[in-house]
Order: sequence, then C-alpha cells, then structure tokens
Amino acid sequence: MSAAPFSQRVSARFGRHAGPYSSQARLQQGVAWRLAHLCAALPIPAAGPRADLGAGSGLVGQALGGQGRLEPMLQLDLCPELLAQNPLAGPDQRLLWDLNQGLPESLQQAALLSSSFALQWLDEPATQLRHWCSRLRPGGWLALAVPTSGSFPEWHQAAAAAGVPCSALALPEAKVLEAVAGQGELELRHCQRLQFSRNYGSGLGFLQQLKTLGASASRCDRLAPGQLRQLLGHWPAPGRVSWEVLLLLGQRPGPNCQP
Repeated sequence: MSAAPFSQRVSARFGRHAGPYSSQARLQQGVAWRLAHLCAALPIPAAGPRADLGAGSGLVGQALGGQGRLEPMLQLDLCPELLAQNPLAGPDQRLLWDLNQGLPESLQQAALLSSSFALQWLDEPATQLRHWCSRLRPGGWLALAVPTSGSFPEWHQAAAAAGVPCSALALPEAKVLEAVAGQGELELRHCQRLQFSRNYGSGLGFLQQLKTLGASASRCDRLAPGQLRQLLGHWPAPGRVSWEVLLLLGQRPGPNCQP
C-alpha cells in the first residue's frame, strides 16, 4: 500500500491538534494581524469572490474583521477539524479543498485572495503562487504571508554539528516567490522579509511546540532516538529559533488601479 499524499498527512496532523491551535499559534496570530493591517484600507473591487487560502481556524479572517473589513470571505482548507474551529466558516463560507489542485473554478476573477502560513505546505509553492496570481481580476489583490528558507538556522546548524539529517520541512525561497509574484502578474505594493526569534527553553521545547500545533509534518524521514539525542545535544541554548517570514501584498494591474 502506498503512503498517503503529503497533503493528507499534513491535514491529519493538524486535525489531531485542532482544538488548541488558535490559542497556541502566537506567531501565526501576530503575522495574521500584520497581514490584515496591510489590507485594512485597500480599494478591493466590489465584484469578484474573496477567499482565505489555507484558512484553518480563521486567524486571517478574524484579524481582518478586527480591523474593519467585515466582508465575507470563503474559508478554504483541507483540514475539516480546523474549519470546525473557524467561526467564519459557515455553511456557505467554507470549502474543504486541497490547494495542490489549484483553485476551484468559483474563485475565477477573485477580488481578494489571502493566505498565511499555508503556501509552504504545498508540493510546488512557486507554481501554486503563480496560479493564485493568475486568478485575480484586474484590480484584485493577493495578501500573502509564508515562512521561507531563511527560517530555522539553529535547527540546520545543530543537525550539521551533530552529523545527523535535518528533518525540518524544506521551505520555499523568498527571492523565488518574490520573483514569481512580480513577473508580470502583480504590481507589488508591499514586500518585506520579517525576522522573528523566540526562545523555547530547549530544542526539544521547540519540536514539542511544533507537534502541539500539528505543524510537525516533514517530507524527511523521522530521526532515530539516538539521532534525536545528538541533535538536541548540539542545539544552542536556550532553545532559540529564528523565523524568516515573507509578507507580500500585490495587485493585478487594471485600468483603474492606483499607482
């Protein structure tokens, strides 16, 4: 029997930990608020669908509502347990969907597509980002936040020092995503690489936090117990971990777009 597709494994892990996700995902909450702040005063076209891609428990949509954007958005995600925790995912505003399949036909000519901490889980992030850009109507907006390959240098360095494989999820390169968004599809209105650093008490504390969130899926083989001990023995104290997050806001050109 073949292994389940990676997207299904990601969904299953998030599903097992859906209950505490919103209260535990503090970095994701903060980034969602930043993304919503960028969108608060945008001249979003009145016509065209709006959707949050990889909406999960609804952090982006709730942040948008908290900053005055109360228009309904389709909450799209592959994890039914997270959607069940999403207060914005009513019967007509939710869609169980694998983003590796592209976007559904109902999102043609979109006025607004947002996505936070979702693109990195897809099989081909750059290809899907290009597809998202192409689905916007003239004057439509894409608001994106995604952790990128500059994240987790401490994890990579500890693995190299310990002589064990680094089992972190391979993250997309920020420069590649920036290039895709800007290659004729979008006019970039905001493009920033944010740096975050947090202490988790130890390397094990960080790995346990990923597991608590359901964000521990990786395409790499799991480390053997001995390899894990070696990794943790080389993790810098006090379990500091750095994140690089690309925050991008772009508009598809149109006749009435403001420069």
